Amino acid sequence: MARQNPFDEIEQFFKRMGREFEESGLASLRDIAVDVSETDDELVVVADLPGYEKDDIEISASGRELTVEAERSADEEETGDRYVRRERSRSSVRRSITLPVEVVEEEASATYNNGVLTVTLPKETADEDDESTNIDVV
Repeated sequence: MARQNPFDEIEQFFKRMGREFEESGLASLRDIAVDVSETDDELVVVADLPGYEKDDIEISASGRELTVEAERSADEEETGDRYVRRERSRSSVRRSITLPVEVVEEEASATYNNGVLTVTLPKETADEDDESTNIDVV
């Protein structure tokens, strides 16, 4: 008998709670606001990431999950300025969303312009040969 990982059930619980949180509308309170639109051939995810550079952003897709992460830190060089207040020293955000369909990760593309990230994800299509296979009964 194969032994189950005891953390699998906990991980599934957090994913389920995350999906329910997104569907409730409260997800807009998170750091990264996203819009997901769909055409016949692809999904387009648009995310607001103001104040980040293109090199600060990491995007990954696996199955039906898309993760966007961004991190920035304060300039390391000494400017000689004395700060009265400094709140912009470091900031990181992360958002994972469950996509409505499987996508082809290898063909995904992303652009970043004026603080807006646009990720285009082609939908996975089933080949006609893969739909079903007849099995002869002997």
